[in-house]
Amino acid sequence: MIDHTGMPHAAVRGVAIEQEWMVAETTYEPDLTGLLIVDPYNDFLSEGGKLYELSRETLESLDVVEHMLQILAAARSRGIRVFIAPHHRWRDNDAHLHWKTMPPVQASAYKNRVFADGTWGGSFHPDFEPIPGDVVALEHWMSSGFANTDLDLQLKKHGLRKVIIIGMRANTCIESTLRFAAELGYEVTVIKDAIGSFGLAEMDASLKFNMPAYANAILSTKEIVEKLSK
Repeated sequence: MIDHTGMPHAAVRGVAIEQEWMVAETTYEPDLTGLLIVDPYNDFLSEGGKLYELSRETLESLDVVEHMLQILAAARSRGIRVFIAPHHRWRDNDAHLHWKTMPPVQASAYKNRVFADGTWGGSFHPDFEPIPGDVVALEHWMSSGFANTDLDLQLKKHGLRKVIIIGMRANTCIESTLRFAAELGYEVTVIKDAIGSFGLAEMDASLKFNMPAYANAILSTKEIVEKLSK
């Protein structure tokens, strides 16, 4: 049976049940929480980057970079450690050259030399360059910041079990990292106006249907800054 939203009643009930788990207040103790910035490259976040035009709609309408900066400042002020989960950078001698198979998203990044090592586009946006004490995880090959990297190890070695996720791209690296974090037992918060994608439709699909099943909280920048300021 279909309800007034166009969704089957069973699907509506499923979303409602999942969202009930998000009612409990999520806390952000500095000794348990890390801020995770995913793929803060110029190619994504800076005008002139290879992926900026694709991301422009969400970056500008949501003021994503400014919100990321506000959250970063609030996290540092609260004493929360910062982790960066960078995407694999294209290199001349890349292992991709010898791979037998690649999924479309990976093949496209390789073909277009996205995040090329040693270039401006493959460098972090200047506002998100790591400072002493920040942790830069090993580069992830495709979407999840955890898969085939040391991110889980780094978080656990710092005694953390909660992460706040910001960065790029909502329906690929952000969602994949969120799902993997939940599988590993982390309590995850996603900041809905500090992530971007290749259009609002991608954002809406992830935020409405997918992320609520895995995130303990989905907050705005204003909400998380207020919580970190307490």
